[in-house]
Amino acid sequence: MKNYSFLFFFTFVAFVSAQSALYNNGNLRIHESGAIGFHTNLINEAPLDNNLGLVGFYGSQPLAVSGTSVPQFYDLEIATDNNLELFLGIDNTNNTNFIVGNIYAPLTQSSVYYNFLSNAFYTGENDFSKIEGYAAITNQQNFGFPIGDSEFMRPLILNSESTNLFAKCAYFFENANNPISFNTTFDTTEKSIDVENISVKEFWKLEGNIASNVTLSWNQRSAMANVTEDASTIIPVGWNKNSQRWTSLANGAPVGTLNEGFVSTISFVPDDYEIITLGASKTPYEPLSKEVLILDNYIVSANDDGINDSFFIPELEEYTSHSVQIYDRYGLKVFEMENYTNQFTGFSNLNNIPLNQEDGLPAGVYFYIIYIPEEDLNFQGFLYLAR
Repeated sequence: MKNYSFLFFFTFVAFVSAQSALYNNGNLRIHESGAIGFHTNLINEAPLDNNLGLVGFYGSQPLAVSGTSVPQFYDLEIATDNNLELFLGIDNTNNTNFIVGNIYAPLTQSSVYYNFLSNAFYTGENDFSKIEGYAAITNQQNFGFPIGDSEFMRPLILNSESTNLFAKCAYFFENANNPISFNTTFDTTEKSIDVENISVKEFWKLEGNIASNVTLSWNQRSAMANVTEDASTIIPVGWNKNSQRWTSLANGAPVGTLNEGFVSTISFVPDDYEIITLGASKTPYEPLSKEVLILDNYIVSANDDGINDSFFIPELEEYTSHSVQIYDRYGLKVFEMENYTNQFTGFSNLNNIPLNQEDGLPAGVYFYIIYIPEEDLNFQGFLYLAR
């Protein structure tokens, strides 16, 4: 981590709750080559926008951002052992770099959120550094919200039919029947005829008025075995505001096992639904009736040692036409190719990996899907990417 000098313009240090704070009530501007590191709270009472350069929040003590004027930062990084708490939102215009610690915003106050403005993105997100609370986008069409709770990153991937002037999302590790963060309940026994069960472990709140497809993932903590005995029946469901019941949002078969996987929705308008989560369909029920066959698990070690340097499936040589898609564990597509042979070597061939694409994808578990049109067969499995 770099050491940064501090430049203060029309600011002074105040003491709030026995902890020092930078109080901005004037003209603080960060230029293109500038960098400011905060090891204390920020109280912002004046416009703090049109900034360039880097702002960092660092240290082992809890830090907070408060005040009456939302600050706007160009590049921001967080390396705090005890999180950065937002009592006031933050606007980001370029990159957010997650290193250590969560950006925490209260789930009961949806008006406080971390906002990714046009073309803003993020890097380094993981179970230990993400947004715990509401994240928002402004003037963006497709986005993966880097959200979760205190233990896990539980992102929601949004692919919209047109640009969202504004959309907002948060993750809740709460029982929808009696959620802590809401004044209402979402009875999981009230469901449409094609829905068998609803998860009582977790849900997402997504706001937006543009028709969109959403991808949700689950992990072992999601306890999908309590919802269904068959992973192929897992579907996304939403609490419909008009009908006041859970309805299916399914759009094809899920990928994965009961312990981890992901599933995507039909196109829907998020504002038509109060919350969304995972459930199980009644079987047989389209579009889940098509058989999905499980192939072996593979290892790709992209180190040029001549062993497992690429993702190679010998069985594909028997067919003249096929397609391969590879997704990360959260459901983000990272590779896609028609008539694949052995081209995947740990690098994405899509343009949705915003930074350090030349370094390749991070090590970890990925899902692959293979479709063979001439046999109308779907295959899926896991591959582990080693570095």
